[in-house]
Amino acid sequence: MKGVILAAGKGERLKPLTDDRPKVMLKVANKAIIDYVLENLYPFVDEFIIIVRYQKEKLMEYLGDEYKGKPVTYVEQVEGEGTAKAIYSAIEYIEDKEFLAVNGDIYFERDGIKGLLQAFRKSNADAALLVKEFKDLSHFGMIKVEGDFVEEVKEKPGAVSGYANLGAYLFKPEVFKFIENTSQSQRGEYEITDTINLMIKEGKKVIYAVYKGYWNDIGRPWNLLELNEYILKNHLRHSIKGIVEEGATILPPVEIGEGTVVRSGVYIIGPVKIGKNSKIGPNCFIRPYTSIGDKCHIGNAVEIKNSIIMDHSNAPHLNYVGDSIIGENSNLGAGTITANLRHDNKNIKVEIKGKLEDSGRRKLGAIIGHNVKTGINVTIYPGRKIGSSSFIGPGVIVDNNVPSSTLIIAKQEKEIIERG
Repeated sequence: MKGVILAAGKGERLKPLTDDRPKVMLKVANKAIIDYVLENLYPFVDEFIIIVRYQKEKLMEYLGDEYKGKPVTYVEQVEGEGTAKAIYSAIEYIEDKEFLAVNGDIYFERDGIKGLLQAFRKSNADAALLVKEFKDLSHFGMIKVEGDFVEEVKEKPGAVSGYANLGAYLFKPEVFKFIENTSQSQRGEYEITDTINLMIKEGKKVIYAVYKGYWNDIGRPWNLLELNEYILKNHLRHSIKGIVEEGATILPPVEIGEGTVVRSGVYIIGPVKIGKNSKIGPNCFIRPYTSIGDKCHIGNAVEIKNSIIMDHSNAPHLNYVGDSIIGENSNLGAGTITANLRHDNKNIKVEIKGKLEDSGRRKLGAIIGHNVKTGINVTIYPGRKIGSSSFIGPGVIVDNNVPSSTLIIAKQEKEIIERG
């Protein structure tokens, strides 16, 4: 069986973290999202077909031509937007057998695909999709069912409970004929859910499988923090491969990669994951649900809490990083602080595609892109975004989002008085 992974999207809602890479390459717990998808599909497929477009060269270079011995084929998405067009892109690579199609920006576990396959094989269905029950379907497609079969897929029905579409499907090759007859949606996209509705109207049987495990649709920056916490809490194994100096305190589970040095005075409360060849300490505090990538530097008098620090980034002196995401190759100047809590204790709102969205989180710090530098004594308000390749000068208070490739400088008014 072949597994088709949809990985062509730009990830606009995840900017600035997707300024220079596909969203499936963003790392959570020091592993790219696409790696989790491949890992959990691996037992069920013989070949991976990855649908690409945005920054495709970076993804192709990252993965190569095989994954753990199984071939990986890259196919550029055909003209047009939407999941139906993405799946249709694989038409020349699908023979006369059923195939899996999965969104590349979701996290699921193997039980989901196992259940989907079992449900399909027990029935005489033409397609199958994975669903999960939620109390509020405001942000999901609702799956209306009748017995074992899907009756209809409805887009975002509002604050009602029911089954949500999770973005994992099993199709027979005949789905391509229905995609060819699928009309453009109101959003200007060709939706696979519309294709499924078309199949049902034509008398095709679409079955569903209920998934009860953990699932995350990684569409917004705080979803990365949610997933990071889940993985560290449920899948981290205590492993020390680096050097831990006398005088450092480590409370398991903590994973420390090869070549990493943890200096005296460091206090780490797991679950925490630290990559390879990083420098930690001396005298810093790393709190639970923090992941720190490869070749990072967390230095003296720094506190990190519930955050993602990507590869080659530094918080070297007198920093507080709470509930934040810092992209690759970024550096925080001495005294840079991320605020993560409003004085009124209300949820943090974040600007997403020009509109403020409620993150649902009372604590949320900064979302900092790649190749960002901050000067000394920079203060960043909760939920603010700093675009990639920007420089924040000394003493700046970041109370608004900063676009990519921007220089922000604080001007001082000085009064010079002669002493009598």
